[in-house]
Amino acid sequence: MRKLLFVLAVFAGTFATQAQDTKFGVKAGVDLASTKVDLGPLGEVTGSETGYYVGGFATIGISEKFAVQPELMYVLIKDFNFLSVPILAKYELADSFHLMAGPSLNYFTELEEEKFKINVDFGASYDISEEFDVNAKYSLGTGDVAISGIFIGAGYKF
Repeated sequence: MRKLLFVLAVFAGTFATQAQDTKFGVKAGVDLASTKVDLGPLGEVTGSETGYYVGGFATIGISEKFAVQPELMYVLIKDFNFLSVPILAKYELADSFHLMAGPSLNYFTELEEEKFKINVDFGASYDISEEFDVNAKYSLGTGDVAISGIFIGAGYKF
C-alpha cells in the first residue's frame, strides 16, 4: 500500500509542476453498493448495502477544459470496507459541469484473498460555487468478488 501511495504522490507531483491550476479538497457522501460473489459451480451470491465514503482529492489542471483528479477515499459498507484510489480524467463539458472517467484502485481490508481490486468509474460533477461541488459516479466492480456502487456526494475545494 505504501508503494501505491508513493507512486500516486510522484504522479501527482509531476503534473502539479506543469499544471495550469491545482486545487485540493475533501469530499463525502453516500454509496449505494451492490455485491456479487462468484462461487464457481455453486453459482453466485448477490446483495445490496448502503454505506458512505469520506476522503480527499486533488484536481490537477492540464488545460483549460481538462484535468486529472486523483482521490483517496475510505469507503464503509456493512461487509466490505476499503480504501479506494480513483484516478479520474475530468473534462469540462459546459460551464461548471464536468464528466469524469477512469480506473479506481481498491484495497479491501476485510477480504482474506484478493485484497486488491480494480474498478472502472464514470460520472459527473457540477460546481455550485468556486468552493463547493456536487458529484455522482458509478463504479463498476470486476473479478470474483465485485463491489459496484453509485457514489453521490459533495466536495469542498480549499
